[in-house]
Amino acid sequence: MTSADWLKDVPIAHRGLHDLNKTRWENTLSAFEAAASARYAIECDVHLSADGKAIVFHDGTLDRLIGRQGNIDEVTVEAARALRVGGTDDHVPTLVEALELIDGRVPIVIELKGIPGRDDGLVKAVASDLAGYAGKAAIMSFDHHLIRLFDTDAPGIPAGLTAEGLRDADLEAHFSMLAHEIDFVSYNVHHLDNRFVKFVRGKLGLPVISWTARSLADKATSDAYVDQITFEGFDPHAA
Repeated sequence: MTSADWLKDVPIAHRGLHDLNKTRWENTLSAFEAAASARYAIECDVHLSADGKAIVFHDGTLDRLIGRQGNIDEVTVEAARALRVGGTDDHVPTLVEALELIDGRVPIVIELKGIPGRDDGLVKAVASDLAGYAGKAAIMSFDHHLIRLFDTDAPGIPAGLTAEGLRDADLEAHFSMLAHEIDFVSYNVHHLDNRFVKFVRGKLGLPVISWTARSLADKATSDAYVDQITFEGFDPHAA
């Protein structure tokens, strides 16, 4: 186990401190700078590029964020630099660029986005980028096939399960993942409270964060049941 207790310390800006993609878009260097300047931790998403690097992008396809057809895993790092997010001046950054910008000022939580059969090497790529990084950083994923690689491909990096659901089948699947050196859990704020979260916090003593609080009501739910929020669309400091 690797301690991830620092996840409790400050609210986590979902995909950076964006403005709901009006002028400052999600998962951009501008959103990360805004979060770091406001002293919020940062959550971001990464995919594997066509040339085997970790690039910061949420969707599997380019249409919503770039306005063109194509798949993110078919994009090279060089091509990513030419892609403008939401028509702004921000390009699709690499994880290395994000880490260089943040430079340990605030923690970062990196969600690995799997595409089965097309993501071989993603965990190792992220671990390579984090090697020697002096700031607080953690990795997490929804994708069980990636989580099973965390211990071997990214040893020593705090690792988490991103999860949701209230059905017994969902919860049992989450329990099964605790065998894979999980250091924290990120759970859907709309699916609190539940026996899995209670077990992780109470019996295991691991931190649990929520995703994604978009209102004061969501924050209140999160505050009642878990240790910290991942948020967007409002300012927790002003709440």
